[in-house]
Amino acid sequence: MSIRKNYLQIRREIPDYVKIVLAAKMRTKEEIEEVISAGAEIIGENYVYEAEKLYISLGEDAKKLEWHMIGSLQKNKINKALKVFDCIQTIDSTELAEAVDKRAERMDKVTSVFIEVNIGSEITKCGVKPDYEMIKRIAIEISKLRYLKLKGLMTMGPRVGDPEDARPYFRKTKEIFDKLKDTGISNVDLKYLSMGMSNSYKIAIEEGANMVRLGTVIFGKRSCDLNN
Repeated sequence: MSIRKNYLQIRREIPDYVKIVLAAKMRTKEEIEEVISAGAEIIGENYVYEAEKLYISLGEDAKKLEWHMIGSLQKNKINKALKVFDCIQTIDSTELAEAVDKRAERMDKVTSVFIEVNIGSEITKCGVKPDYEMIKRIAIEISKLRYLKLKGLMTMGPRVGDPEDARPYFRKTKEIFDKLKDTGISNVDLKYLSMGMSNSYKIAIEEGANMVRLGTVIFGKRSCDLNN
C-alpha cells in the first residue's frame, strides 16, 4: 500500500479529534510530499538540522504545515529550532523553558510547548519524572513566560514488544494531564495529550491521547532498516 493510502486509511480509522504528527525522521522529501498530498498537517522532527533541511527543500509546501519538535532540544540549537518549529513537545525543565522563551522574545515569536513526561522513569530517556507536583511546578513557571504557551503533555512511554504493556503508562499520563488541566493555571491552555507511536497509537487513543506520532505505520520501514 502507498504512503498516501496508509495515511488516508489511518485517518479514517481513528477519531477526527486525534491529530496525527508525522514522524519524519530520515524520511525523504518525496515521501513527505506524498503524505502532504493526502492531507497531512503536522510534521514532527527529532533533529533541528534535519528539520531545517526538510523545511527548505519543501519550499512553499513547508509553510502549509505545522512543525513540531519531538526530539530532545539542546540549548545551543534553540535559535535554529525557533526558525522552523511552531511547537516544541520536549520541554523537560524550567531552565530549558526559560532559555527558549528568551530566544523567542528576541525573534518576537510566540511558541507552543508541551512538557515531556518520562512516564517510565527510564534513565536512557529525557523528560520530567512522573511526579505531579514537579510537573505542576514547571507548568506554573512556564505560565509566567511571555513568549511560551503551554498547550499539552507528551510522553514516549517505555518501548515494549506488546503494545498492551504500554497501557498503564498511557493511563497514568492521562491522569496527570487531567489533574493538571483541572488545576486551571492561568495562561495555560492544556489541549493536547501527545502519546502513542506506530506500534502503540491505538492503545494510546483508547487511554486518552488526542495526538499521536506516526512514522513506520505510514511510511513503511526506512531504507536503512531494510538493509540491516
